[in-house]
Amino acid sequence: MAPLDVLMVGSGEYTTGFVGGGASQSDKKVGVVALTLFDLRRRGKVGNLSMVGASGGKFPAIREHLQKNISDVYNGLDVSFESYPKGDVRDGEAYKTAIDALPKGSAITVFTPDPTHFPIAMYAIERGHHVLLTKPAVKDLAEHQKLIEASRKHNVFVYVEHHKRYDPAYADARYKAKSMGDFNYFYSYMSQPKNQLETFKAWAGKDSDISYYLNSHHIDINESMVPDYKPVKVIASGSKGIATDLGIETEDTITLLVNWVKKSDPSKIATGVYTASWTAPLKAGVHSNQYFHYMASKGEIRTNQAKRAYDVTMDDSGLAWYNPFYMRYAPDEEGNFNGQGGYGYVSFEKFIDGVTALKEGRATLDDLDKRGLPTLKNTIATGAILHAGRISLDENRTVEIVQEGDQWSLK
Repeated sequence: MAPLDVLMVGSGEYTTGFVGGGASQSDKKVGVVALTLFDLRRRGKVGNLSMVGASGGKFPAIREHLQKNISDVYNGLDVSFESYPKGDVRDGEAYKTAIDALPKGSAITVFTPDPTHFPIAMYAIERGHHVLLTKPAVKDLAEHQKLIEASRKHNVFVYVEHHKRYDPAYADARYKAKSMGDFNYFYSYMSQPKNQLETFKAWAGKDSDISYYLNSHHIDINESMVPDYKPVKVIASGSKGIATDLGIETEDTITLLVNWVKKSDPSKIATGVYTASWTAPLKAGVHSNQYFHYMASKGEIRTNQAKRAYDVTMDDSGLAWYNPFYMRYAPDEEGNFNGQGGYGYVSFEKFIDGVTALKEGRATLDDLDKRGLPTLKNTIATGAILHAGRISLDENRTVEIVQEGDQWSLK
């Protein structure tokens, strides 16, 4: 079977590392999506690559950025791709033209503002293409379920890019949690520095919030650790003042308090507390603080994945902690990209391998769900919690999550 053709929808920081006319100031200076797919093409796992953004005028600068920071660094790695829209034009629906140009059974990756995920994914699914969505899959619980129905109807794989599932420490913790008895308590914190507000100012507070963006990581981890529990109630609290002083009308920090109950014994109740912020200090030494505490009836787990026991001190920038376990950018001894073991890379390879297995008849959609991959079915509780949290903030009330069979709703 020919390698899978892939369209990258979205040309920003996560895809290319190109933001505001140059390399991102975050830890993704050369991006994740494009670099990973260029290397997967080198390895023969993907075929033709294309990319679509809202503005065709950005692509000459993006190509120059990729040539300088990827091809010239990694032994001439091929960074070629077909781009849409053509020419120096702006077209918010250019993704349709790009998707229509794909052979049936191709795949797309979607790294665009949250409200655009649903129409882009649905357009691709209805044309027989497989979809990788950045988290959160969608903002709305009803839309999440519509995508599940459509993916089943068209027999395509829809995968949510919850890469923290492949962080070695988190993956090991998820495994160990199975033998710790009943879930009792989970607390998580994840933050990024306040300059991210500048990076995301086009959509921050308008199209999405920091809970959708960062709390989604740990809520998914918690959901995947306790498949025998379901969330039933959410109340949210948001801090304000820092972003609004910068002219951005959004919460600085959002905390969700969630009640979970055991499916087989509703008398057993657990509490989840998830906090996310994008107003952390600028010179904290880490781009993203990330840690959690899980407690169960027979044990507990604590992990702090911000510092990784690896620090670098430079005369001009001071002390910093890096995370090469996510994306390892150092070349190998032959000059090739050498980050195939990073959990950012692994997340994409799992998607490509899943699509290939489905197309070759080696796996069904049910099989892919049972493998514990972050499929739409396996992330619906996370979607419900995030949506409930937004309603709780907007309406200043507790929101109930109701599950009846395969159908979920909020009230």
